[in-house]
Amino acid sequence: MGRIEEFELPIEPLAQSPRKIWVYLPDDYDESRKRYPVLYMFDGHNLFDDSLATYGKSWGIRDYLDGAHLPLVVIGQDCNHTGNARLEEYSPFQPDSHTWIGKLNAKGEITGEWFAHTLKPACEKRYRISKNRKQVGIAGSSMGGLMSMYMIAKYNDLYSKAACVSSTMDIYADQITDLIDHSSFSHDTRIYLDFGSNEVKAKKTFARCMDYLLRINHAYTEQGCHTFPNVVVGGTHSEASWETIVPLFLEFLYPELYQ
Repeated sequence: MGRIEEFELPIEPLAQSPRKIWVYLPDDYDESRKRYPVLYMFDGHNLFDDSLATYGKSWGIRDYLDGAHLPLVVIGQDCNHTGNARLEEYSPFQPDSHTWIGKLNAKGEITGEWFAHTLKPACEKRYRISKNRKQVGIAGSSMGGLMSMYMIAKYNDLYSKAACVSSTMDIYADQITDLIDHSSFSHDTRIYLDFGSNEVKAKKTFARCMDYLLRINHAYTEQGCHTFPNVVVGGTHSEASWETIVPLFLEFLYPELYQ
């Protein structure tokens, strides 16, 4: 079985510093001397352990990786749990005040910079993980999915893969599409995007979410990216639902690990 390690890392100028980091190391990590492909994720407290998860259910990533014996390191960063701080830290753009999110001080650019230029180098010094962008991915759900959309565009020189799960698209669809249109992508970029059929109740709202998903997916494909747009039938906005698609997006992002 693989194991989970924890350490802390300063995240100034954001609050709640230092921030906790959880790292999944494969079962052969200690015996091997190779460098492993790596996936960085938002909301690390929800990834591996039900007892740490906000709503008592994790993504079950440790169980899946153990069962599949995948040689992949997964690294998750703890979010800020105070009030609207997570929304601020995972907002890469300033929202319009009339949206449901209301007024907030967007700090997603700071979070993205920290992921790319503090967390990533610190983990590369600490663990035998690849620095080669072809083996480096970024992933998250909800606002973390939005941040993953942002990161794969903003820092495509560092990350070649992204899983954008149940992403919060409605507030920032125009801004994220504009960023994609004006970014440079390597043609080996792979992006998984999804939305669950049961995440919203109203048919018009679901249709609008599908429009956002397809529009953003099209923007990526126009830039030469390989994409996997997916409607998760019966999928909800929950860790229990996201657990079911972990095998799907990992095999798309890291097909070489399944050969």
